[in-house]
Amino acid sequence: MIRARAAAAAAIPLALAACVPPPVVPVSAPPPVVAAPRLAQVLAGDFRLDRAGRQGGIALGTLPAGLAALTFDGMPVGVADDGRFLIGFGRDHGPVALLAARTPAGDIVRQPIAVAPRAWDVQSIPSLRRGTTPSPAFLARRRIELDQIAAARAVRSATDGWRQRFVWPVAGRISGIFGSQRIYAGEPGDFHGGVDVARPTGTAIVAPADGVVVLAAPAPFTLEGNLLIVDHGMGLTSAFLHLSRIDVRVGQAVRQGQPLGAIGATGRATGPHLHWGMVWQGQRIDPQPIAGAMAG
Repeated sequence: MIRARAAAAAAIPLALAACVPPPVVPVSAPPPVVAAPRLAQVLAGDFRLDRAGRQGGIALGTLPAGLAALTFDGMPVGVADDGRFLIGFGRDHGPVALLAARTPAGDIVRQPIAVAPRAWDVQSIPSLRRGTTPSPAFLARRRIELDQIAAARAVRSATDGWRQRFVWPVAGRISGIFGSQRIYAGEPGDFHGGVDVARPTGTAIVAPADGVVVLAAPAPFTLEGNLLIVDHGMGLTSAFLHLSRIDVRVGQAVRQGQPLGAIGATGRATGPHLHWGMVWQGQRIDPQPIAGAMAG
């Protein structure tokens, strides 16, 4: 009897233990599912250029609605509020350029542009070598001048001259064409970066389009002489070299047809003429097809 009671007493803790649920072991929540990054699609776009691509030329286009972050050959391009933009093709641009932009979803929209080549006037002179090595004094002065030119061309003015149909700053005999180059004893010289118009000293020149004066040299530069640079907006500038005088000041807004100064032979010039050069975001552009046929 005593043994029976002892056995029953021993069975009670086991029964109680059997009724107690096992301890809860915390289980960590599964890691959140991270969606794989969406691969941007490459879509074909229509940027509606107003003319075909051509070495030394420009083109105006329209950014399709909803696109942003426009680039040209990987370089950022400014876009006006109405979607209009400007691009330029350097003298030695390859056969294809690329416009690209992004959608709000991150897709890339791009458009290859065929760039037509041009036959440049290149002359080889095997018997003639380039000039002597410049002196340290010249190089030091030249560096200061080049820095001023670069700073002026980096200015982005609020002007819409780039939209206009450009006119000639002066009418006269074209004495030098864009892109011409000489090869001295196998060594290429710099190509001619503008168009020259021969007229007598003192002949007035006018603004080819609206713009803002970003450089009016207070003293003649070593090569350019009295140099004037006008910003037409969107990275497009006009430079007027060898002037006998400059009649406008830095920061002044000018209108198409407004007098800017007068032709001269200052700097490195063999005679009185206007050198008109154009640059778009570092690329030299030919002014002659932009201005079209010369009146008169």
